[in-house]
Amino acid sequence: MDFPDRDDVDHLIDAQSLPPFARVRYEPATETVSDPARATRDEVATLALDDLRDGATVAVGVGSRGIHAIDDITEAVVASLAERGFDPVLVPAMGSHGGATADGQREVLKSLDITEERMGAPIDARMDVEQVGTVTVGDTEMPVHVSAAALAADAVLVVNRVKAHTNFTGPIESGLTKMTVVGLGKQRGAKAFHSTAIEEGYVETLEPALSVITEAAPLLGGVAVVENFEEEIAAVEAVPAESFVDREPELLELANEEMPTLPVDEIDLLVVDELGKEVSGAGMDTNVIGRYRVLNAPDPEDPSIKLIYARGLTEATKGNGNGIGLADLTREAAVDQLDLQKTYANAFTSGSLAKAKLPVVTPDDEFAIRTALSALGGYDPDTVRILWIQNTEDLSELSVSEAVVPDLPDAATVVDRESLTFEDGTAAFRES
Repeated sequence: MDFPDRDDVDHLIDAQSLPPFARVRYEPATETVSDPARATRDEVATLALDDLRDGATVAVGVGSRGIHAIDDITEAVVASLAERGFDPVLVPAMGSHGGATADGQREVLKSLDITEERMGAPIDARMDVEQVGTVTVGDTEMPVHVSAAALAADAVLVVNRVKAHTNFTGPIESGLTKMTVVGLGKQRGAKAFHSTAIEEGYVETLEPALSVITEAAPLLGGVAVVENFEEEIAAVEAVPAESFVDREPELLELANEEMPTLPVDEIDLLVVDELGKEVSGAGMDTNVIGRYRVLNAPDPEDPSIKLIYARGLTEATKGNGNGIGLADLTREAAVDQLDLQKTYANAFTSGSLAKAKLPVVTPDDEFAIRTALSALGGYDPDTVRILWIQNTEDLSELSVSEAVVPDLPDAATVVDRESLTFEDGTAAFRES
């Protein structure tokens, strides 16, 4: 697709004077685990493993999220199991991610530094599943699928971050239950789940599906990880399978307390340098930007953001631009990074089509900012509220327009004054 050049559109919107900016360091108080690998070993030791025979195979389900120290945590899980005399095998538990192919899911794990060589365990990335039952949710009958690799093992242990989900709010959101039902369901299981959950409700679908899986598969438990504002580990906890539904709401409360959020709620324009699957399942954390864009699910009440400009994709997302549709504007350089096969595989499986839509595509940063400021209506550089962040996970440093500074919380400190400049259409901040 050909997008307009600057020469084609430059005359359509006049340039506006830009507001002054401040560089801000945002450092809310956090909980931190100093040695995640050691904490993981200690937690795995609490699981009931005595019923497993010596040499039993244990499928370790690992997802695609960029969890802090996920390589160290996974390595610690594998080592702990091997030291107990078991035979661990890594199974990608990531639904349709990686383009819904075995090679793609191996590639995702490799990008997280989870490889057979480093982990000392084989990776069984096949996409094959078995239907282990059905559940009736409301008026919908849903088949429940589980990875064939997981079912072939003597026991299954999943590793995942507990956090607010990007599509819904409830007592159970992202975590061990969802990884078991959706991640280990591979593409077919994930597709069946999302199709039902959009119509009948996410928690209402997760709980009965988990019950079917625990009866049909040798689910031992999971290692739950909670991250703090600084993207570090706030807690690691091993949870037996029978305790998933009871324990996850309490871990979710901790995750919500520690979750990265923007320092203010009323924003005219949010500029995001990069989005990606390792940042959030939705590319941009919907709880940070206040946009779910999912059928039958109202958006979060806060924050209130009028416009979002997404500048590009992370390298680690490997072209999966799921979430770009959450933005109102992007630039041609971001579109050039898209791998539509991966992006669409994600959208078709999740049923969240809006996240894969293309927003308005501009030739460069300069015209994108000009377009956004004009679209705000009644633009005033003295009052416009702009936040500029790297991504929705890394919020410890950001730039804000001067009008935002008086409303910053005590945990935010102005470290410098800046001016926004453009060189060949590309944005850069300079010290004032």
